[in-house]
Amino acid sequence: MLDIFKYIKPALFKLEPEQAHKAAIVALKMGLAPNGRLSNDGLNQRVFGLDFDNPIGVAAGFDKNAEVPNEIIKVGFGFAEIGSVTPKPQAGNAKPRVFRVPEHLGMINRMGFNNDGHAAVLERMRNVRMNKTSGQIGVNIGANKDSNDFIADYELGIEIFYNVADYFVANISSPNTPGLRALQSKESLAQLVERICDKRDEMQEKLHKYVPIILKIAPDLTDEDIADIAAICLESELDGVIVSNTTIRRDFIAGHLHENEAGGLSGKPLFEFSTHMLARFYLATGGKIPLIGTGGIYDGASAYAKICAGATLVQLYSCLIYSGTGIIDDLRQGILDGLKRDGFDTIEQAVGSQAGFWADKEI
Repeated sequence: MLDIFKYIKPALFKLEPEQAHKAAIVALKMGLAPNGRLSNDGLNQRVFGLDFDNPIGVAAGFDKNAEVPNEIIKVGFGFAEIGSVTPKPQAGNAKPRVFRVPEHLGMINRMGFNNDGHAAVLERMRNVRMNKTSGQIGVNIGANKDSNDFIADYELGIEIFYNVADYFVANISSPNTPGLRALQSKESLAQLVERICDKRDEMQEKLHKYVPIILKIAPDLTDEDIADIAAICLESELDGVIVSNTTIRRDFIAGHLHENEAGGLSGKPLFEFSTHMLARFYLATGGKIPLIGTGGIYDGASAYAKICAGATLVQLYSCLIYSGTGIIDDLRQGILDGLKRDGFDTIEQAVGSQAGFWADKEI
């Protein structure tokens, strides 16, 4: 599949990261990215009660304001996730706030949930639904930085987007909103989960539609944190968990020019750490909750490794910056090659098959 990205990448990398990102969104809107082939390769699954043509999705952060989710799916991804979206429009943190780490195929960002807010994004999502032909589109919800009640912001997100979302993600793991990661503590998380699931029940009764809710957690968790979060997830009505968001660790890029920049580190430097945490969470939940593995995927082998560590679906973002949308064929082929090599007929058979190996790795 011809990918125009390889021709325009030198020009994009001369732009500041946020300018380059805007250019990529414009290119998708203009149809400059090639359409992906239809997936008849056995990678289709039914997860959270939803049908996925393939297990590879684009993570939240790439399309914050629901400008191109259908275009992402046309490129060949199985699903797209917009957001994070907060009730009120939010400018985010001061610039510069995005830093490339090209030697490591990584990125650091401290965006701060910059987005157009519920009202504007809802209007776009209504148009997205009218033109949607395939794939699943999730809505990643967050809280405003100045909110007096973070949990109420998540409840409102579910209410506002309930009729246009295929699934929800409650993002409580961004390191760029002060106090947000505190929602991962045992008591706060239990309250959050109860309230957002109650809101889902309320909306389901009203609209006669069930929308899955997924929790997105950080990789920077202790053993106690993992045990507590796993227990709450098993006892709740949550449908799945994304492992993981960006990391505040910097030892993976020690000595780099941007080593001391505040924010979350993503991309290839995060791969082993996030996959280790994914496997630990898979084992902590006994494989009873579908997991989405994200953090550091950079080729087909790394996507397949996430599945073997415990992921039923996978997501990426940073690798698009370095490889473009043309990587989708490599990712799908890498998963197919891994399944064949290991003697698996389906993704379901491979999920968690190497969880013990990844959980035992010292990162």
